[in-house]
Amino acid sequence: MRIPDRVLPAPRRGDLPEPVPLRRMVGPSIILVGLSIGSGEFVLWPRLTAEWGFALFWACWIGVTLQFFLNMEIERWSLATGESAVVGFVRLHRAFLPVFLVCGTLPWVWPGWASGAATLLHWELPLPVTPTAIAGLVLCGLILSAGPVVYRTVEAVQLVLVTTIVLLMSGLAISVVNAEHVAQLVAGALRVGHVPEGVHLPMLLGALAFAGAGGSVNLAQSNYIKDKGYGMGAYIGRITSPFTGREEASSEVGIAFTPNEANLARWHVWWRRTNIEHFASFYVLALVSLALFCLIASALLEPGAEVAEGFGFIRDEAAAIDERFGSLGRRIFLFVGVAVLFSTELALLDAVARVAADLLDTALLGRRGPGLSRLYFAVVWLLVANGALVLGMGFDQPLALIVLSAALNGIVMFLYSGLLLWLNLRSFDPPVRPSLLRIVALVATFVFFGYFSVLTIYDRLFGS
Repeated sequence: MRIPDRVLPAPRRGDLPEPVPLRRMVGPSIILVGLSIGSGEFVLWPRLTAEWGFALFWACWIGVTLQFFLNMEIERWSLATGESAVVGFVRLHRAFLPVFLVCGTLPWVWPGWASGAATLLHWELPLPVTPTAIAGLVLCGLILSAGPVVYRTVEAVQLVLVTTIVLLMSGLAISVVNAEHVAQLVAGALRVGHVPEGVHLPMLLGALAFAGAGGSVNLAQSNYIKDKGYGMGAYIGRITSPFTGREEASSEVGIAFTPNEANLARWHVWWRRTNIEHFASFYVLALVSLALFCLIASALLEPGAEVAEGFGFIRDEAAAIDERFGSLGRRIFLFVGVAVLFSTELALLDAVARVAADLLDTALLGRRGPGLSRLYFAVVWLLVANGALVLGMGFDQPLALIVLSAALNGIVMFLYSGLLLWLNLRSFDPPVRPSLLRIVALVATFVFFGYFSVLTIYDRLFGS
């Protein structure tokens, strides 16, 4: 390994831990699926389907496929070094520290998910949207602060969420979707490259980024697998609550494994099992849930009808469910939507705070700092306070906030997909280095998000 050490000290050396059974590895990828359900799957892709049918579904499955390879390269770095990917970027050049501090937080300062959950709740209960959304943000902060080990709290919430949502949406899909809808979805999936004239490009870019978790929160996969104890991450301390948890010792820099015969044999097992876990828990579940939500939107909303502004299309879906299954069906659908959006806001606060805290802790390397856990909770509550301020200033339209966040994250993905490939090719020798297939996938990701980012920026600057 030739890990860059001009900016940060070289990682210490150690032995790769024995691989754990595959059944004990489930968790980190489920968190990413939970994040994707609350943004692209429940909101953006059904909205695009309501407007354009399945004409853009090809971009949906391509986006998920590219994210699978992108996430695995993020995992490669952390499995081999115990560091997060953003710390690896700082190793390439110190300028990437402030760049990713901005890129990792700015796209997420718009609390569209809290506002969306409050909007759906308002349709059923006489609760004001803005105060309810602010209360939801505060509740998210309290939940993250209460669990002794933060990762376990988030994992438990997302496991329950994903299981419940997939089961309920599968039942609804069986009731309302027919063979014609499925045939239209398959046809749309095969029309690669077709973009109907008039598509709202920021929404399309955002939907591409959120076909999966999306944006900088994918980088938090590093932190999740470290806290789960994957690979060399087993030697790095977890983020614990300063109120209810016991602080764990953590290494200021990573611990890379010595590439001897025994460690390389363990590496092959770790790499194979992480790929299996991520394929089954992230790729398959993300594709299935995206297809389910799009099929349901197509089945519930009349084709060719004008799509209501903002979250109005979700209200129309709920009304269609009411007509078919009564008020109980409508309430279940909307309260499931509230749970989806609220839990997404919770997981987003966690993911964004992890990335930012890692960068701040790296900036304080060698100095007397507050420590990773305290930095994490400081960022969480700063994000909560900022979200309350944004909502209080009147920026409370959930779809507009989510589209803005998603489009910015598409641009961020364009940036770090290229950096990630450079980092892993420069740092690792075979057999740890990315294979030709994965190099091609990362180059395709860079080009794919780059093309739509440039197209969107041009449209915003010079479009009519």
